[in-house]
Amino acid sequence: MSNPFVWIVEPLDPKQPLKKFFNLSKLEDVRYERLPFSIRVLLEAAIRNCDEFLVKKGDVENILNWKVVQHKNVEVPFKPARVILQDFTGVPAVVDFAAMRDAVKKLGGDPEKINPICPADLVIDHSIQVDFNRRPDSLQKNQDLEFERNKERFEFLKWGSQAFKNMRIIPPGSGIIHQVNLEYLARVVMDQDGYYYPDSVVGTDSHTTMIDGLGVLGWGVGGIEAEAVMLGQPISMVLPEVVGYKLLGNPQPLVTSTDIVLTITKHLRQVGVVGKFVEFFGPGVAQLSIADRATIANMCPEYGATAAYFPVDDISIGYLIQTGRDKEKVMRTKKYLEAAGMLRDFKNSSQDPDFTQVVELDLHTVVPCCSGPKRPQDKVAVSDMKKDFETCLGAKQGFKGFQIAPDRHNSTVKFDFEGCDFELGHGSVVIAAITSCTNTSNPSVMLGAGLLAKKAVEAGLAVKPYIKTSLSPGSGVVTYYLRESGVMSYLSQLGFDVVGYGCMTCIGNSGPLPESVVEAITQGDLVAVGVLSGNRNFEGRVHPNTRANYLASPPLVIAYAIAGTIRIDFEKEPLGINASGKKIFLKDIWPTRNEIQAVERQFVIPGMFKEVYQKIETVNKSWNALDAPSDKLYTWNPKSTYIKSPPFFDGLTLALQTPKTIEDAYVLLSFGDSVTTDHISPAGNIARNSPAARYLTSRGLTPREFNSYGSRRGNDAVMARGTFANIRLVNKFIDKQGPQTVHFPSGETLDVFDAAERYKQAGHPLIVLAGKEYGAGSSRDWAAKGPFLLGVKAVLAESYERIHRSNLVGMGVIPLQYLPGEDAGTLGLTGRERYTIIIPEKLKPQMNIQIKLDTGKTFHAIMRFDTDVELTYFHNGGILNYMIRKMAS
Repeated sequence: MSNPFVWIVEPLDPKQPLKKFFNLSKLEDVRYERLPFSIRVLLEAAIRNCDEFLVKKGDVENILNWKVVQHKNVEVPFKPARVILQDFTGVPAVVDFAAMRDAVKKLGGDPEKINPICPADLVIDHSIQVDFNRRPDSLQKNQDLEFERNKERFEFLKWGSQAFKNMRIIPPGSGIIHQVNLEYLARVVMDQDGYYYPDSVVGTDSHTTMIDGLGVLGWGVGGIEAEAVMLGQPISMVLPEVVGYKLLGNPQPLVTSTDIVLTITKHLRQVGVVGKFVEFFGPGVAQLSIADRATIANMCPEYGATAAYFPVDDISIGYLIQTGRDKEKVMRTKKYLEAAGMLRDFKNSSQDPDFTQVVELDLHTVVPCCSGPKRPQDKVAVSDMKKDFETCLGAKQGFKGFQIAPDRHNSTVKFDFEGCDFELGHGSVVIAAITSCTNTSNPSVMLGAGLLAKKAVEAGLAVKPYIKTSLSPGSGVVTYYLRESGVMSYLSQLGFDVVGYGCMTCIGNSGPLPESVVEAITQGDLVAVGVLSGNRNFEGRVHPNTRANYLASPPLVIAYAIAGTIRIDFEKEPLGINASGKKIFLKDIWPTRNEIQAVERQFVIPGMFKEVYQKIETVNKSWNALDAPSDKLYTWNPKSTYIKSPPFFDGLTLALQTPKTIEDAYVLLSFGDSVTTDHISPAGNIARNSPAARYLTSRGLTPREFNSYGSRRGNDAVMARGTFANIRLVNKFIDKQGPQTVHFPSGETLDVFDAAERYKQAGHPLIVLAGKEYGAGSSRDWAAKGPFLLGVKAVLAESYERIHRSNLVGMGVIPLQYLPGEDAGTLGLTGRERYTIIIPEKLKPQMNIQIKLDTGKTFHAIMRFDTDVELTYFHNGGILNYMIRKMAS
């Protein structure tokens, strides 16, 4: 059917009649002018894609009526303009696409129908590790190792870029996905198929929200959901509430954007914004650069919102010009946004739309801070860091506790490093990493770090040689302006050489610590520290030997590296003493905002961006030399330990199977709160005593060749064995941390995979019990695929992280939620019972279902299929099965 809103289509410029747009002002509906700007993007997409099938006029009316409908849990469809992927999540997506082509062919369909319809960009940024640092050739050596380890994966991705239409690959060594998106890929306004419309994006990385800082509505989705979008399906979402976050005042001179975002993260965690949009407004927004806004939007997953939107304003338009975008296109972008009622003036309060609720922050109240030691929302003022860490040392084991006996708080261990004697204690810094798109996209904090390094070197300060220092910029532009401004050499003198262009330490690719350092930490059972300018510091993520990890601005990363410990009060204690015996305090070397801005104005210029990005797809010689097959169907190599055809579609038929009651399920694992996707599906190193290691050894690999879990996401055999393999896993069935559980029929304690295999061989279904925020952290489709392969049929939790719940639905795993006021404790559940979950014939969204225990107890839970579309996926056994049946028929 033709679009019922075609009557509002008109040319943007009468001189170009073939270039049109949907002029929403012609609706003459007063409700449009009161909508949050983020909701206007959803409305435009619904109107433009309205076909009375996937998108209906009723959906348009619901979005227009947002002020009334927002509280009613109403489902609406959204078709994003594009999809973005990184290689850890992109490889399994391309593997699924290849396997789907095989499945469609087996069912008698045309395999080439499995092809991205929505434009997709895949940025390879997750594979490089900090194997080498503190040497001039670190970058080249790390990149050489990256290709040595990942050649097979890269060849597969290159095949995908040739076999699938509408898919572009940004080669390794180019930068971090979200910074490349911000500086290069984002259009702000799309110009496609004769129409102008707002740029919007979903990505297979939770920090896709960073692009919200530029006024491009975007958020992270599961890899499974992203694949459906790439195949032309809309996202089915509950029309969100929108929290207006009003920014007032000006930041203090010593405050960085990192301090602001950590303050906002803690504040919005307290407000409670899970499942909601946050939209920033107020005069304070005009005081923030696009880089500052992007830093705030980047950490949206850490404060729990779906999106953190900054509408486009003149500063956004100026950023497009600063980053070398075509000026004529930028002017058309501004003209479209003005015509569509989507250009914002933050100083004009008459433009302020209606919000669900409004919260405020006076930027002048923000103080320098860090977050940690185990969660990004646990903000600590820098002035309180020493006291807070020492309190955490003795506190009960938990997010803010290590349970170290008081008589051991000041214990130390001596060790030798490169012929010199050193000493480690609790709080000693062993990793200091300037890393992550959160901060490396922001010239103010990167140049601030460079200027601080310059002053530190000139003052005679140094960083102890055993501390693993690293600098991993988010794009080549960062290196360009650090070098041109003259601060790069000072960073290198402190050990912060460029080690690679990728996520690196922020995702756990921190590489090995020196053996003598590891031995000292182990010998003293020390709470060693990692300090990083990242966005995640969950336990076990950064490095197995850093039990405490703090998020900090790049300048503070350097400061703590120089101090060598987190147990320092910068106001009272010196960073160090130079050769002349002079005490050097942090305030002596901290650059002023005016200093930083002067350098930024001089050296961050459009020519840099143009020079770096015009050759981004061809500059990597190793990538260019890769030889990839040209067949449309992938030829799977049975000897490969990286790329393997997954078993998801084995035995798939065109006919639907009726969902059945889950009978007498055992509990595989029982968890408390905040179990993250890092716990469920680790991305870091493969432990030598793990089931995955045993599998790889059986395939003839040595430990040196294991690589990381993240790099092997194209192999289901590795990933199933890596599910729940985090060394910091806390399972209530076991009295210590570790990736093990009890196999109840035998009473044996086994690795999780081995226990699941025993249950599977005996024909026993499995469930998982959990507390609040199950699945928090990175968007990770293997955190749903892995449990599915282990035989987990359902998860029963107090609450879910949004993307993870969606991923469970996408794999056909039932997300169950306790009724309000109930949990395992109030119901008296031990997890040692057997559970029968009654699945009725007729299902409806968010219905209550009955659960019976073998003890005779019965209770109810909410089946968290939130929309009719999700129920359709469940009836098909998952979203990919649904797509295959659709394409095959």
